Amino acid sequence: MGNLGSLYLSFSGRISRQPWWLGLIGLAIVQWAVWFVLAMVLGLNTAIDPADQAAAAALVGKMMAPLGILILVFIYPTLALYTKRWHDRGKSGWWTLIILIPLIGGIWALVELGFLKGTTGSNQYGADPLGGRLAAA
Repeated sequence: MGNLGSLYLSFSGRISRQPWWLGLIGLAIVQWAVWFVLAMVLGLNTAIDPADQAAAAALVGKMMAPLGILILVFIYPTLALYTKRWHDRGKSGWWTLIILIPLIGGIWALVELGFLKGTTGSNQYGADPLGGRLAAA
């Protein structure tokens, strides 16, 4: 996975832990930057009186569509990262759905994808992204 396009747009192949972590951090930074710009443009950064429920409800209503669109835009590259990391573990990308299991699912995915080494050597999803390096890691 040499370029960002294949990292964020392709569901095939494998990636090791480092590109997965860096990819997620990169997505988070870009997402926060886009949200910040959207908030400034749409005037969502204005202070409201917490006692004014009508103003709070209006602000929440104004936030929902941009936030929903932002989530939809970033879900694809996030799923691409997760799928390739599951592939490195020798599993289908459908394992991403384990995150939907309350509490244990997120912990399971974090441990498997963020901390456990991938399959050594080639597997059904492609060549070892480490190329045999760090085989003992």
